[in-house]
Amino acid sequence: MSGNRGVGGSNFVQKRNDMKKWLLFMALSCPVAFAQTEVEDSIGTQVLDEVVVEAEKPRLKGHDGVLVVDLPAIVADKPVTNILDALGYLPGVVSNDGMIGLNGAAGVTIILNGELTNMPVQNLYQLLYSLPVDRLKNVEIMYAAPAKYHVSGAVINIVLKTPRAIDGLRGQALLGYTQARYPSYNGTLAATYAVSDWTFDVNWSLSRNKTWNRQETRSRHLVDGHRVTLDDDMRQLSHSLSNILYASISYKRLKLTYNGQISTDAENKSLSTGTLGEYVNRYTFLSPTGYHNVALRYDAPFSLTVGGDYTGYREYRQQRLSKSDVPIVSAVNRQSIDCYHLYVDRQRQFGKYQFDYGVEYRHSDDHSRQHYDLPEQEGFDDVLKEDVVDGYVGLQASLDCGLSFNVSAKAEYFHNDYQHNWDIVPQLGATYYRTPVSIFQLNFTSRRVYPQYWELHGGTAHINDYSMIKGNPALQPYIDYSGQFSYILRQKYVATLYLLYADKYAVQLPYQLPDQLQLLFQTVNLDFSSTCGLQLHAPFDIGDRFNSITVVNIMRKQEKATRFHDIGFDNRRWSFYGALNNTVKITHSCPVSLSLDASYVTGQIQGPGKFNSLWKIDAGAKWQFGKARCCELDFKFNDIFNTWKPKLTIDHAGQDYVLRVHDMMRSLTLSFVWRFNGFKPKDSSADTSRFGTGR
Repeated sequence: MSGNRGVGGSNFVQKRNDMKKWLLFMALSCPVAFAQTEVEDSIGTQVLDEVVVEAEKPRLKGHDGVLVVDLPAIVADKPVTNILDALGYLPGVVSNDGMIGLNGAAGVTIILNGELTNMPVQNLYQLLYSLPVDRLKNVEIMYAAPAKYHVSGAVINIVLKTPRAIDGLRGQALLGYTQARYPSYNGTLAATYAVSDWTFDVNWSLSRNKTWNRQETRSRHLVDGHRVTLDDDMRQLSHSLSNILYASISYKRLKLTYNGQISTDAENKSLSTGTLGEYVNRYTFLSPTGYHNVALRYDAPFSLTVGGDYTGYREYRQQRLSKSDVPIVSAVNRQSIDCYHLYVDRQRQFGKYQFDYGVEYRHSDDHSRQHYDLPEQEGFDDVLKEDVVDGYVGLQASLDCGLSFNVSAKAEYFHNDYQHNWDIVPQLGATYYRTPVSIFQLNFTSRRVYPQYWELHGGTAHINDYSMIKGNPALQPYIDYSGQFSYILRQKYVATLYLLYADKYAVQLPYQLPDQLQLLFQTVNLDFSSTCGLQLHAPFDIGDRFNSITVVNIMRKQEKATRFHDIGFDNRRWSFYGALNNTVKITHSCPVSLSLDASYVTGQIQGPGKFNSLWKIDAGAKWQFGKARCCELDFKFNDIFNTWKPKLTIDHAGQDYVLRVHDMMRSLTLSFVWRFNGFKPKDSSADTSRFGTGR
């Protein structure tokens, strides 16, 4: 569900693996030297035995408002084979139906090696799912990303190891099997090769996915002064075959990157039974759904970076909705998007101070069409053009007093067929660090959030005779502001106070029309959404065989709309999230490790509705074997007791609606990994998803 920051409950729920955290410590040995005086009658000396001093490897480091996390060490003994799963173990990171979120941030953008990836969110997640965790160097968390990254708001920067000429050819092969209600399969081949000034990097993944979920709804609809109760039980089955390819070629300071995905044999079919009868709703993709991005980047020796990329997206599908074998909707949806992106960045160093400045231009053409076979239903054929131009200046410095900071301001101009406006986007990130015992961080940022392309058209998707999803050409971008203050104790314990405010916040919500028996799902702008809270992250070790991490998040959220269609609401609520994640090694040298994770969240709000409390337990095991432990077998059982079942309840101003989702998270995953030639390393380049025609 577009704009959904709550827990589950959407008609657009996508499943993925849930994730968590962990940290490993290393020992340093230091022999004690002895000295002997030349004077014979001086105090006698004694030779000591070797003394071993054990010290924890720093788990977290802070500078310039950036939190650097040694994630490879965190997941060393976890049943984790890919980077996507590893991200769930970062401090403050949460997973909502497979979507990565960051507590204390309104939203988060994932970038690779400091470069924005202009790919749809689901494509980006699938790429991360295919990238071996061995390629990971570290991860940077920025609640306020400097403007030079061309991203507004919070950022998770995945830093990958760079191949070296002495490494030669290295790689990894992975085979995975996931059993939910139906089985899914995936295979990945990743390889790097470096010679002289050339570097080659290839990552190819093939997956066959088959998913199932069940949604129960009850709508007590008030129309013309009478209540009508409608029940519906919908079972949805989806399958697809996806190919993902990432490839890059680098020569000295020049880098060419391609990433793309082709999905074939894709279909979504749902069967609904209830008060209104039996419905079959089938979405068939009439041609492969394709996403392609080509990027070129040049880093000049005088601190100048010039780059650009092109992104193309194509989707062509047919919907057929029938009731008791009688066709009631037959429609064809097409979406063709072309995006162009150019940027120039410059850095200047003056002593301790670094100045950053640059310009950026984006242009997109969205040609979306919807055609109905039935004459009484009206479609559309629109071309939506969009331009964004921005320029920024920034300052970064590390002072002798222990203070380091980055501050920037971006002027942004947005224009499309419906609106145009200017915005100034400020950003501040600061760290005070005198000793490793105490680190203080302060962050502030703002960002403009744009609707998905498809939402800006007036298209309609019918679920049955009663429920439909409709676009909103009047939908406006919204601006959110966020501030965080963090205290890091001994480079591992983190406490964060945060405040979030989104002006004209946009979210998709159900609405029962007052003059007809119709349920409308539509993304609309509210007055605002605000959240304040406190998050705690505390690891605990017993020797080097047991590790536990406790995560606690207490927050208060409010969403208000003076006019939500023909009603208003002002919904607010306190909520609590807690997680306990444990890892055990049988012995110090044993190649087998076990994990047991538990999480719980109290009820939350979304629009005028409320979500129920949720809990789940996950378990896993990891076995490394073979020469130099080049082989690995991983096991993960998510939501063992099948308890993660979100329920949305709306009972406000005559609106009476309940939605419950079943079988959302439960799955069993087995993975086999083979690494060859001492494989370890990766690089990339290529905005979050505004693509797709929705359901």
